[in-house]
Amino acid sequence: MKKPVTKKKPARKPDPKDLKARQRAPLATPTDLKAAATKDITAALNGILADVFAIYLKTKNFHWHMSGPHFRDYHLLLDEQADQIYAMTDPIAERIRKLGGSTLRSIGHIARTQRVLDNDAEYVEPLDMLAELREDNKTLVASLREAHNVCDEHRDIATASLIEVWIDETERRTWFLFESSRQGDSSGH
Repeated sequence: MKKPVTKKKPARKPDPKDLKARQRAPLATPTDLKAAATKDITAALNGILADVFAIYLKTKNFHWHMSGPHFRDYHLLLDEQADQIYAMTDPIAERIRKLGGSTLRSIGHIARTQRVLDNDAEYVEPLDMLAELREDNKTLVASLREAHNVCDEHRDIATASLIEVWIDETERRTWFLFESSRQGDSSGH
């Protein structure tokens, strides 16, 4: 038995007006948080996201340009830390979207938003690299604590919970950078 032949309908051309309307439509993810909460929390998180990208790239820069007698230890330490820092980016950006906000969209957007300074120097002493990254991580912890306060203010428990983990990770990086840069004495300490 033959199947009846059905004529395919010709493909409808997309209406340019519909496309324009969709491009202007907001990415408003539904949330129970008030609009002010979404605005405040996503602004804090976007600042953190920009700083995280800046610290990630600086950490990789120093990892790639490490030199000296402690090369291997420092090189591996910075590679491990860069991986941990980069692992923060997607959860931060996705949290912003879950709250109905917009994330950073480009390198230029990061550059305009970041508070951590870049280091484009041709050469940086290894201990200066560690000290600079230590200070950047301390700055990041302070920003994370401020963002946690914003979350508490707006009763955003989920974001606050994530931030607590990032604070712990960042404090650990700061500690390792501090201990790695200490000068040993004759007792080995």
